[in-house]
Amino acid sequence: MSRRIKLTVAYDGTGYCGWQIQKNGITIEQMLNEAICALTGEAVQVTGASRTDSGVHALGNVAVFDTDTRIPPEKLAYALNARLPADIRVQQSEEVPADFHPRKANSIKTYQYRIWNDRFENPMKRLYAAFVYLPLNVEQMREAASYLIGEHDFRSFASAGNQSEETIRTIYQLDVEREGREVVITVRGNGFLYNMVRIIAGTLIQAGLGTFPPAHVGEILAARDRQAASQTAPARGLTLVGIEYEKDLADCLIVREQEWRYGIWQKEIDSAGEAYLYVDYCEDRDWERNLVRLVKKSMRDGARRVWVCDCENRIQEGNAGVWPVRRPPEGWTLPGLPEEFWNAFPDGFQPPGSAWYYVSEESA
Repeated sequence: MSRRIKLTVAYDGTGYCGWQIQKNGITIEQMLNEAICALTGEAVQVTGASRTDSGVHALGNVAVFDTDTRIPPEKLAYALNARLPADIRVQQSEEVPADFHPRKANSIKTYQYRIWNDRFENPMKRLYAAFVYLPLNVEQMREAASYLIGEHDFRSFASAGNQSEETIRTIYQLDVEREGREVVITVRGNGFLYNMVRIIAGTLIQAGLGTFPPAHVGEILAARDRQAASQTAPARGLTLVGIEYEKDLADCLIVREQEWRYGIWQKEIDSAGEAYLYVDYCEDRDWERNLVRLVKKSMRDGARRVWVCDCENRIQEGNAGVWPVRRPPEGWTLPGLPEEFWNAFPDGFQPPGSAWYYVSEESA
């Protein structure tokens, strides 16, 4: 009987052409596939959570694969490490549900970017930290970083090779600390665009050098233009520290940013398959994309029907992506959503006359 195995993988990315299999170089994914094949005799293709670039390191990347092997899941780490090169090690192996997907499951990823900040390079750090010889002002870097925390459109911080259709991401934490002669940038978020962390690092370095004032980072973010941000920092300074997977949905998700404010009541998803999305504010240019994005998120999290209300009454019968938008049945009344939900918004209540509509997967 086939089982799905989750691997937590650490590696020194110096000698590899990144995670994903390439035609002209050895990759982490290739080495894992070969080790699993040698161990089980099965032609296996692992699926990774983060496709790190050439030269990027990891302490806790995640990959899954399906296997019929009788080796106990917790023993696979030991058996695979005996077949992997010394710069790749499986830290943990465990069985997970058959539908677990490391990229589609809700998660928080933590990255660190290290900078050796001294007059001369440190030979022991040359493969694991970028080198900046001019003094960095950590306080200015911290202030600049504060403009990036929250849910925003990070188009300015995505390389031209970015293939994601949606460029909205959430950064929960962005710290800058000095550890002796090393400056460490730590960032936690729900996902990252291509080269996003390295572009953030490159931009914060320029803020630390005084190239521009910290507040300019807010202008870079608002520009939604890659040309507005600084150069991409070298790959060798970046390490994927770990990935935390969400076990249970929070009762509600509240987002209050300059660009938009909304709340999703999620508590009824498990019991009734229903979610409630209230948009308190959203710029017109982002309205349609956010409607589609948030309905898609609720559907992915298990909702079969999403009730939607917009404070500015922009919702109409029609479509939200592939889902038709419909008026509720005659006589329908809004269930009593708790005060904690409404109190999250400036007015503290649903404005009179705001109409609710619904999107259902059954009508897709």
